[in-house]
Amino acid sequence: MKKILVLGAGRSATALIDYLLQHASEDDYGVIVADAQPDLAHQKVGGHWRGQGVGLDVADVPRRRALIEACDVVVSLLPPTLHVEVARDCLSLNRHLVTASYISEELRALDGEARARGLVFMNELGLDPGLDHMSAIQRIRHIQQRGGRIVAFYSATGGLVAPESDDNPWHYKFSWNPRNVVLAGQGMAQYLEDGRLKLVPYHRLFSQYRLIHVPGLGAWEVYANRDSLKYREIYGLQQAKTLFRGTIRHRGFCDAWHAIVQLGLTEANFTIPNSKEMTYAGLVEALLGQNASEGGLRKAVARLLNLELEGPVMRQLEWLGLFEERPIGIESASPALALEQLLLEKWAMHPHDRDMIIMQHLFEYDFQGQHRRLTATLVAKGDDRTHTAMARLVGWPAGIFARKLLLGAAAPPGVSTPTHPEVYEPLLRELERMGVRFTEEEEICSQ
Repeated sequence: MKKILVLGAGRSATALIDYLLQHASEDDYGVIVADAQPDLAHQKVGGHWRGQGVGLDVADVPRRRALIEACDVVVSLLPPTLHVEVARDCLSLNRHLVTASYISEELRALDGEARARGLVFMNELGLDPGLDHMSAIQRIRHIQQRGGRIVAFYSATGGLVAPESDDNPWHYKFSWNPRNVVLAGQGMAQYLEDGRLKLVPYHRLFSQYRLIHVPGLGAWEVYANRDSLKYREIYGLQQAKTLFRGTIRHRGFCDAWHAIVQLGLTEANFTIPNSKEMTYAGLVEALLGQNASEGGLRKAVARLLNLELEGPVMRQLEWLGLFEERPIGIESASPALALEQLLLEKWAMHPHDRDMIIMQHLFEYDFQGQHRRLTATLVAKGDDRTHTAMARLVGWPAGIFARKLLLGAAAPPGVSTPTHPEVYEPLLRELERMGVRFTEEEEICSQ
């Protein structure tokens, strides 16, 4: 019997494992789920007769290699830094590899050997990266094949809380890696607008957001992702004058997160002295760099950041508990880690909360003497804290591809991403069958 090995049974694994097991009997294959927590692996398999949950310490090389050798396709949902070790095992054992992560330089260096062995190492098969690439490129190539010339491309994605579960002033809850949310945007963002390079440093990133309209859901904020320019070649948009990729947040989020950044609470490379006993109010006062005694801490923060004392941003900061005499409780914590600890409680999803994914692409193009605008929007909601839209849209693309690869579907050998029609077309069709659909609006614009 052919087998698929899933390494990692975390948040995004649930939907992927469910999908693979759903089709295991009809396609005659088995699924092994390996995780550092054996009970979690067993739980995700759920007693399915075609599944097996096992424990695995990924540092145990002989055990890891034995599991990989016993299977035909490996899906790695491990932290991205571990993919290259798994890839080297797959090379030596002649096994295909699927990940949902960006390709690292170390992994890219294995391309020649993987290609020579006829092995498929397919990456970026998640939501972002993954579904964003496939859905955008499909439409870009369709426009170009009809003779259209794309002059502007905007794309944005957000993992959000569904309106019916939105019950806090930030309008946000965690549906994916909290650390990534806290550290999002650090570094320099760059994009192209009207033929000009735009650079946005981190300290201004959340104050320079733009707005998009989502049908049925109104206006949303979008801040720039780190590097939009690298997608010119990947997407075949060398002639485009505007190229912008961003992250979607609810109205009011970016102004408040900008205040968090200005306070220094996202600093990850500094250890707070005596952090375990220090309170959050004490940390904020220490970060002010000025005397907070006159009028109290809230007034000092409002004065420093030029905020209205009773305005929405100050209410959001206060709701988090940043002005409370509550111990951080973590030894040798950075400000970012202390903030993450607080947000894990405040932004936690309740058992029956629903998350929501929004993805929107906007294409402006010239066609037969007309200037046109095509907007493609995806809105997907989860069922609860376990069966989230995030888990589905990260897990399903990797699961669909792994299943098709096992059954002999065509795929380019080597280290690659799902930018080939023979990969993304059948995958998008399967996702649409499963309810993942974009709605499109097209209009003719005045020149």
